[in-house]
Parts: sequence; structure tokens; C-alpha cells
Amino acid sequence: MSTSKGSTSYDAFLLVSFGGPEGPDDVLPFLQNVTSGRNIPVERLELVAEHYKHRGGVSPINEHNRQLLAKIEPALVAAGLELPVYWGNRNWHPMLVDTVEQMAADGVGRAIAFVTSAFSSYSGCRQYRENLQVACEAVGAAAPQIEKLRVFYDHPGFIEPMIESVVAAFADVAGSGSVAAGDGEARLVFTAHSIPQSMAAGCDYEAQLAEACALVAVGAGVGAGDYDIVYQSRSGPPQVPWLEPDICDHIATLAEQNVPGVVVVPIGFVSDHMEVIQDLDTEAAAAAAEHGLAFARAATVGDDDRFVAMIIELIEERVRGAERRALGGLEVKPDVCAADCCLAPTRGRPPQTSPPAST
Repeated sequence: MSTSKGSTSYDAFLLVSFGGPEGPDDVLPFLQNVTSGRNIPVERLELVAEHYKHRGGVSPINEHNRQLLAKIEPALVAAGLELPVYWGNRNWHPMLVDTVEQMAADGVGRAIAFVTSAFSSYSGCRQYRENLQVACEAVGAAAPQIEKLRVFYDHPGFIEPMIESVVAAFADVAGSGSVAAGDGEARLVFTAHSIPQSMAAGCDYEAQLAEACALVAVGAGVGAGDYDIVYQSRSGPPQVPWLEPDICDHIATLAEQNVPGVVVVPIGFVSDHMEVIQDLDTEAAAAAAEHGLAFARAATVGDDDRFVAMIIELIEERVRGAERRALGGLEVKPDVCAADCCLAPTRGRPPQTSPPAST
């Protein structure tokens, strides 16, 4: 798979995502795919599997991607970009290799790929490019050339729906009556998937998160010192340092500071998938209740029309040289990633990530 920019002619669009189980029989095989080669104890997999089985063994992520594709296809046509649409996942069906094989059979020669990860990191960017490379190599000489679109952490089509979600979440807390007049406002807390500190040191993940959170906070009318950035879904050996603080630990800290409530914003995720449901709607909400804090969770961007329009804009940047829109002050990420961009944290090997990561 070539990653050079070259010509701007494409003959297909590919949505690339993490994947998730869609029934009880899928759960353990899916988790084994996620943790392949990482020596995660089977007991840990069985524990995580229970989170899925309590919800019928289904992760919402695949259905979200279907809904997103259902909007992308007509949006492409409306923009005069009549590209056939394909979808492939890293860890569950439709698997990337199967999708790339179908693309080759359909005669696709060059495709543009959108990855459902807003931020730069090994697991959120480079690993997906490696997944595409492996799939193309498995298909062989007939495989199409596939090029990934840039990250979108500060694009208006991502930031503006998140601002709206934050405003709505504050309204939910105020409307619930659980934060009494004179108690002060609920604290705004952004959360993203934790990664090993060694991974964070080799990418722009923290800087991009800080930029996106600042943009959303300002847009929602929250002052620079009136919000926090925390993390969730940390796993791996306890001796390996990951980004902190954890969301539940932070809720306990806020309670000690007599904060009356918390508005949690899963800015690191684009859909309400299993980690959002389990780590935030279940565990963080329970932690808030235990400490007597009001709790509201802002919605993810999902298939918001502005997000769909953003995807079309990213394609038009590549195809038509359209304006590269960005709200933040960081350098807009290039179309082609540098050779040393988002390296794996240790000797090029994938880190031990949480079994349900980004599902």
C-alpha cells in the first residue's frame, strides 16, 4: 500500500474502524483478536466479556458505523464524489482483509480511507496504517492503493457538535435539580482513552487533546481554568506508566473539593461504543453517585450531519485542494504521515492495550 499523495484521483471510499462483537458467540473471539500477541490472561478476557454479555454480547460500534455510512454515501453523491463505499475493521467483521479483497475483486485501484480516530497516536493512527498495509499484502498484487485522510481533532465538524453536546449536558444537570442553587456549577471533565506514557512521548496525542478540549470549553462558555482532562480504560501491567488521572479517581478528588456535580465529555471517542457505556455511563456514573455528585455525560459526535460534512471536506481537501479547515493553533496534520510519526512505544511492538479498546 502506497502512502504517497501523487494523483488526486480515487475510485472508492473506505471507512476503517475498530470493530466490535454483534452477539454472544462473537465476544471471546473478538477479544482474542484485540489482544493477539499481547499475553493478556484469559481471566482478564473473561472479565471483560461479561461487560458485553450483560448487553447481549453486542458492541454499539458496528451499528454506529452502518448509520455513518448510510449518511456518507448520499453526501458523497451530493458533493459530486460518486465513490463506491466500503467498510473494514481491525478486529471484527467486516475484517479489513476481507474488505480489501472485495475491493480488488471489484476492480478498485485507488481508495481514500477515513479512520474513526480523531487524534494522533500509535494505536489511533499508525497502527491503522499498518493494518491496511497487512491487508493489502495479504490480498497481493491486485490490492488497491489505499491512502488515509488526516486526523480531525480540531476540525469544526468535530468540535462544533461537541460544543453543543457539552451545553446540553450542563442543561441536563441544571434541569435535574441535583445541583442546588448556590452550590456552584458542575465541573467540566474531558476524558479520552489512556495510553502508555512511552506511546504518548512519541506522538502529539496529549497536545491535540489539550487543543480540542480548549476549543470545546471556550465554545461552551467555560473558562480556561474551569475544566479538566482525564483518562479512562487504562490496562496493562501496573508497573508500566500510563496517562493519568483516571476518571473515577478524579471524581473522588472532585468530591473532596466539594464540587457539586460533573459533566463528563468523552472527547476521545466518536461514538457511544462499549467503553463509553461501561467506563462512563456505568462506572464513572456509579463513582459520582457514591460520592454524592450530580452526573451528566455529553453525547459523542456520532453521525451528526456536521461530522458527515467534515468527512466530505477532508476528501475534498485531497481531491480538489479545498481549504484545510482547523480551529486550533496547532499545525494542521499533513496528508502523508512522516516515517517516524506515532511510533509504537517499545521497539516497534504494539503496547498492551485494554481488551475492549475503542469498541
